Amino acid sequence: MLDTGRYRMRHFVWGSGPPVVFVHGMADAASAFTMVMHHLVERHTCIGYELPDGLTDGSALARYTHADYTADLLALLDHLKFPRAAIVGSSFGSTIALAALATAPSRFTHGVMQNGFAHRPLNRWQRQLARSARFWPGWFGDWPEIFRGVMWRVERPTLSVLPPVVVEHFLRNGARTPIRASALRSLAIDRTDLRSVLPTIQVPMLLLTGEHDPLVPPVCAATFLWGLPDVRRVEFAGCGHYPQYTHPTPMADAIGAFLGSDVGPNQSAAQNRTMQ
Repeated sequence: MLDTGRYRMRHFVWGSGPPVVFVHGMADAASAFTMVMHHLVERHTCIGYELPDGLTDGSALARYTHADYTADLLALLDHLKFPRAAIVGSSFGSTIALAALATAPSRFTHGVMQNGFAHRPLNRWQRQLARSARFWPGWFGDWPEIFRGVMWRVERPTLSVLPPVVVEHFLRNGARTPIRASALRSLAIDRTDLRSVLPTIQVPMLLLTGEHDPLVPPVCAATFLWGLPDVRRVEFAGCGHYPQYTHPTPMADAIGAFLGSDVGPNQSAAQNRTMQ
């Protein structure tokens, strides 16, 4: 447990070798990446941590700024005594990763954006819902039938082919998210625009996307491909928004190959390939 001064951060460290820190998404948990980490821990130290939830960790989440999320991440690396690390940001976590890469470039060796975005404003209905949900008590798991119904509607093409134990792992992680935390993270997404910092990020970047992602539109990937100086892209065929659950081995293979590559800046710009 780490007290960042803003919240009590739960985290874990697994493996040995150069460190890779994973940042989970809006309605997910650090354990989302365990199947991916399993394939990396022989060569890398994998780090997972929980974002502040506003209920169990002492965080004043309603007063959180996006810079606070970045400061928490850097505090974790300081606490673990890692002067430099690679970073993997998933969905909302990709915005934290991008901000950290722009704020403290000397602290990172590589960046991986998994179904990420630099700018994704909410529509009017989403914004109104998030503003109302800021005041709702409890967790998504308090409404299991509604939560399961929504997630199956969003990710049915991929979840329907997974083993039941993986489906339960996915749903259990999402159910642990406080409704209020999800709403406040959504509003943080709405306020965040990191497009202007993309050209300043000089470390090698990998963009991981799902062929059938229902939550992040293709324009978000295009923004990365045009804005980042050194970027390559891997798209997972038949994948939605959560390759860490549906395609953990291809995701780990892509990350492992990227972290072991010696490709220099601009030599792989806007490179694309698809993995089955």
